[in-house]
Amino acid sequence: MSKRPEQGDMVPDVVMQTPDGGEIRPSDFRGRKLVLFFYPRDNTPGCTTENKDFSALLPEFEQADTALLGISKDSPKKHQNFIAKQDLKAPLASDPAENGLADALGIWVEKMMYGKTHMGLERSTYLIDAEGRIVRIWRKVKVKDHAQEVLEAAKRFDA
Repeated sequence: MSKRPEQGDMVPDVVMQTPDGGEIRPSDFRGRKLVLFFYPRDNTPGCTTENKDFSALLPEFEQADTALLGISKDSPKKHQNFIAKQDLKAPLASDPAENGLADALGIWVEKMMYGKTHMGLERSTYLIDAEGRIVRIWRKVKVKDHAQEVLEAAKRFDA
Protein backbone atom coordinates (compact mmCIF):
# COMPACT_ATOMS: atom_id res chain seq x y z
CA MET A 1 0.00 0.00 0.00
CA SER A 2 1.22 3.47 -0.78
CA LYS A 3 1.62 6.19 1.82
CA ARG A 4 -1.60 7.43 3.37
CA PRO A 5 -2.24 11.03 2.31
CA GLU A 6 -1.78 13.43 5.21
CA GLN A 7 -2.65 17.00 6.07
CA GLY A 8 -1.28 19.27 3.33
CA ASP A 9 -1.51 16.60 0.61
CA MET A 10 -3.95 16.81 -2.30
CA VAL A 11 -7.02 14.61 -1.89
CA PRO A 12 -6.94 11.74 -4.42
CA ASP A 13 -9.39 12.47 -7.25
CA VAL A 14 -11.23 9.16 -7.52
CA VAL A 15 -14.58 8.74 -9.29
CA MET A 16 -17.51 7.58 -7.14
CA GLN A 17 -21.18 6.99 -7.93
CA THR A 18 -24.09 9.14 -6.83
CA PRO A 19 -27.30 7.46 -5.64
CA ASP A 20 -28.92 8.24 -9.03
CA GLY A 21 -26.09 6.44 -10.86
CA GLY A 22 -24.13 9.56 -11.87
CA GLU A 23 -20.45 10.17 -11.23
CA ILE A 24 -18.86 12.45 -8.66
CA ARG A 25 -15.27 13.12 -7.60
CA PRO A 26 -13.60 15.46 -5.09
CA SER A 27 -12.46 17.85 -7.85
CA ASP A 28 -16.13 18.58 -8.64
CA PHE A 29 -16.12 20.72 -5.46
CA ARG A 30 -13.04 22.85 -6.25
CA GLY A 31 -13.59 26.49 -5.40
CA ARG A 32 -15.18 25.73 -2.03
CA LYS A 33 -14.34 23.71 1.06
CA LEU A 34 -15.44 20.08 1.19
CA VAL A 35 -16.06 17.64 4.02
CA LEU A 36 -15.75 13.98 3.06
CA PHE A 37 -17.15 11.78 5.81
CA PHE A 38 -16.61 8.05 5.44
CA TYR A 39 -18.84 5.63 7.34
CA PRO A 40 -18.99 1.81 7.30
CA ARG A 41 -22.61 0.96 6.33
CA ASP A 42 -26.03 2.42 5.61
CA ASN A 43 -28.84 1.73 8.11
CA THR A 44 -26.64 0.83 11.07
CA PRO A 45 -27.10 2.78 14.33
CA GLY A 46 -23.84 4.80 14.39
CA CYS A 47 -23.87 5.48 10.66
CA THR A 48 -27.51 6.58 10.75
CA THR A 49 -26.78 8.96 13.64
CA GLU A 50 -23.72 10.39 11.88
CA ASN A 51 -25.62 10.96 8.61
CA LYS A 52 -28.57 12.56 10.44
CA ASP A 53 -26.18 14.85 12.37
CA PHE A 54 -24.45 16.03 9.18
CA SER A 55 -27.83 16.42 7.44
CA ALA A 56 -29.16 18.55 10.30
CA LEU A 57 -26.14 20.86 10.02
CA LEU A 58 -26.15 21.09 6.20
CA PRO A 59 -27.49 24.70 6.16
CA GLU A 60 -24.70 25.77 8.54
CA PHE A 61 -22.07 24.02 6.41
CA GLU A 62 -23.46 25.83 3.37
CA GLN A 63 -23.22 29.16 5.23
CA ALA A 64 -19.56 28.30 5.86
CA ASP A 65 -19.14 27.72 2.08
CA THR A 66 -18.49 24.03 2.74
CA ALA A 67 -19.93 21.13 0.76
CA LEU A 68 -20.65 17.77 2.40
CA LEU A 69 -20.31 14.28 0.94
CA GLY A 70 -20.97 11.10 2.92
CA ILE A 71 -19.22 8.03 1.51
CA SER A 72 -19.48 4.29 2.07
CA LYS A 73 -19.00 1.15 -0.02
CA ASP A 74 -22.78 0.62 -0.15
CA SER A 75 -24.41 0.56 -3.61
CA PRO A 76 -26.21 3.56 -5.09
CA LYS A 77 -29.52 1.68 -4.62
CA LYS A 78 -28.79 1.13 -0.90
CA HIS A 79 -27.97 4.84 -0.61
CA GLN A 80 -31.31 5.76 -2.24
CA ASN A 81 -33.17 3.61 0.30
CA PHE A 82 -31.10 5.01 3.21
CA ILE A 83 -31.75 8.62 2.13
CA ALA A 84 -35.51 8.00 1.78
CA LYS A 85 -35.86 6.02 5.02
CA GLN A 86 -33.89 8.51 7.14
CA ASP A 87 -34.85 11.73 5.26
CA LEU A 88 -31.16 12.58 4.79
CA LYS A 89 -30.12 15.93 3.31
CA ALA A 90 -26.34 15.52 3.11
CA PRO A 91 -25.41 14.01 -0.29
CA LEU A 92 -24.00 10.49 -0.42
CA ALA A 93 -21.65 8.67 -2.78
CA SER A 94 -20.76 5.02 -3.33
CA ASP A 95 -17.03 4.32 -3.28
CA PRO A 96 -15.94 1.60 -5.73
CA ALA A 97 -15.42 -1.87 -4.32
CA GLU A 98 -11.73 -1.87 -5.32
CA ASN A 99 -9.22 0.93 -5.87
CA GLY A 100 -11.68 3.51 -4.58
CA LEU A 101 -11.12 6.68 -2.60
CA ALA A 102 -11.09 4.76 0.70
CA ASP A 103 -8.26 2.61 -0.68
CA ALA A 104 -6.36 5.69 -1.88
CA LEU A 105 -6.73 7.28 1.58
CA GLY A 106 -5.70 4.09 3.38
CA ILE A 107 -8.96 3.78 5.32
CA TRP A 108 -10.15 0.47 3.81
CA VAL A 109 -8.57 -1.55 6.59
CA GLU A 110 -8.54 -4.92 8.30
CA LYS A 111 -10.97 -4.95 11.23
CA MET A 112 -11.80 -7.53 13.84
CA MET A 113 -15.30 -8.41 15.00
CA TYR A 114 -16.18 -11.35 17.23
CA GLY A 115 -12.67 -12.73 16.81
CA LYS A 116 -12.82 -12.75 13.00
CA THR A 117 -10.93 -10.37 10.75
CA HIS A 118 -12.56 -8.71 7.74
CA MET A 119 -11.99 -5.68 5.56
CA GLY A 120 -13.98 -2.61 6.47
CA LEU A 121 -14.14 1.15 6.25
CA GLU A 122 -12.47 3.08 9.08
CA ARG A 123 -14.90 5.85 10.10
CA SER A 124 -12.92 8.93 9.02
CA THR A 125 -13.57 12.54 8.01
CA TYR A 126 -11.52 14.87 5.82
CA LEU A 127 -11.77 18.65 5.55
CA ILE A 128 -10.56 19.72 2.10
CA ASP A 129 -9.73 23.30 1.07
CA ALA A 130 -10.96 25.03 -2.10
CA GLU A 131 -7.87 23.85 -4.03
CA GLY A 132 -8.31 20.19 -3.07
CA ARG A 133 -5.72 20.05 -0.28
CA ILE A 134 -6.39 18.09 2.92
CA VAL A 135 -6.63 20.57 5.79
CA ARG A 136 -7.70 18.31 8.64
CA ILE A 137 -8.21 14.57 9.20
CA TRP A 138 -10.29 12.81 11.83
CA ARG A 139 -9.55 9.07 12.05
CA LYS A 140 -11.44 6.38 13.96
CA VAL A 141 -14.25 8.86 14.55
CA LYS A 142 -16.62 8.64 17.51
CA VAL A 143 -20.04 9.76 16.23
CA LYS A 144 -21.26 11.78 19.23
CA ASP A 145 -20.80 15.53 18.53
CA HIS A 146 -18.54 14.79 15.53
CA ALA A 147 -20.56 16.69 12.90
CA GLN A 148 -20.60 19.79 15.13
CA GLU A 149 -16.83 19.54 15.67
CA VAL A 150 -16.25 19.32 11.90
CA LEU A 151 -18.55 22.32 11.34
CA GLU A 152 -16.56 24.39 13.85
CA ALA A 153 -13.31 23.43 12.08
CA ALA A 154 -14.81 24.36 8.67
CA LYS A 155 -15.91 27.74 10.04
CA ARG A 156 -12.45 28.44 11.51
CA PHE A 157 -10.64 27.50 8.33
CA ASP A 158 -10.92 30.18 5.67
CA ALA A 159 -10.33 28.67 2.24
